[in-house]
Amino acid sequence: MPFYESVFIARQDISSTQAEALTETFSNIITENGGTVVSNESWGLRSLSFRMNKNRKGHYVMLNIDSPGPAIHEMERQMRINEDILRYMTIRVDELEEGPSAMLRNKDRDDRPRRGDRGPRRDRDEAPAPAPAPVAEAEAAAPSEGES
Repeated sequence: MPFYESVFIARQDISSTQAEALTETFSNIITENGGTVVSNESWGLRSLSFRMNKNRKGHYVMLNIDSPGPAIHEMERQMRINEDILRYMTIRVDELEEGPSAMLRNKDRDDRPRRGDRGPRRDRDEAPAPAPAPVAEAEAAAPSEGES
């Protein structure tokens, strides 16, 4: 059977347990039609790059599926009908990726320095910058507006 990766975005005002229930519903549709859901990943509530149906955020979920085509068509039909789904996209792939997806790997970026780990701040930890030249000397050298 062919492999698919399906990602859907659910509305921001549903709870995370309702988003998990949607995932379970779509997984049941796949298994009832002769396929299997190899893995699913919840990417959590994330900001959208633009507003969709008055929503600025959405619950992202990815499903790795091993299934025949008609099961995918039925799942996508149910996604179109469901009012909690903002967008979905299903792609056929040659093989399923093992381990966490790129989104989850990117989420665990503990190798970057935190604010407390940075070096000294320039404005408070270093010597003060030299003071600017006095303004009175510059004004005395320039003629005023009334003089010609």
